[in-house]
Amino acid sequence: MAKALSLLLLLLFISASFQASSCLESVKGRPQELRSFKIQEHQEAGSGRGCSYTVKIKTSCSSKRITRDAISLAFGDAYSNEVYAPRLDDPSSGTFESCSTDTFKIQGPCGYGVCYLYLRRDGRDGWTPEWVQVYEPHVSRALTFYYGSPIPNGIWYGFNNCPRVSQSATTDGLVSSI
Repeated sequence: MAKALSLLLLLLFISASFQASSCLESVKGRPQELRSFKIQEHQEAGSGRGCSYTVKIKTSCSSKRITRDAISLAFGDAYSNEVYAPRLDDPSSGTFESCSTDTFKIQGPCGYGVCYLYLRRDGRDGWTPEWVQVYEPHVSRALTFYYGSPIPNGIWYGFNNCPRVSQSATTDGLVSSI
């Protein structure tokens, strides 16, 4: 009886551990500069199509106590659905203070799985993010992009793990390149 109870508790622990780890998914690789990144022109807000994303950004403890840098964010999927937030910073509200986590609700087009994310820093303070988490609508897990190093000034810096689209798919008009 004790062995059966121990086995049951072990199985419950393993199941709970697996479920907890499946709530967060991390993106592999290191952030890269992308000098040619261009923000897409978006459709008018009256198009009736849109989703709300929750984005959490953890500022590194190695970052300055406060920053006056302008921080922008862009993320999207392999099908050119891009969410853009031109200015997330607000020094008067304590946004992006050292060792803090800030949460944003950002509206944008509904996508099909975030696979790229870029941050842009403009300023002299040298703000350093630790990580960025994106919670997609109707998805129970967050996608985590790990930075851990200062963002270069004046360029988009981040991750692109979108699958490569075959030439036949793009010529058939099924998918456009990002």
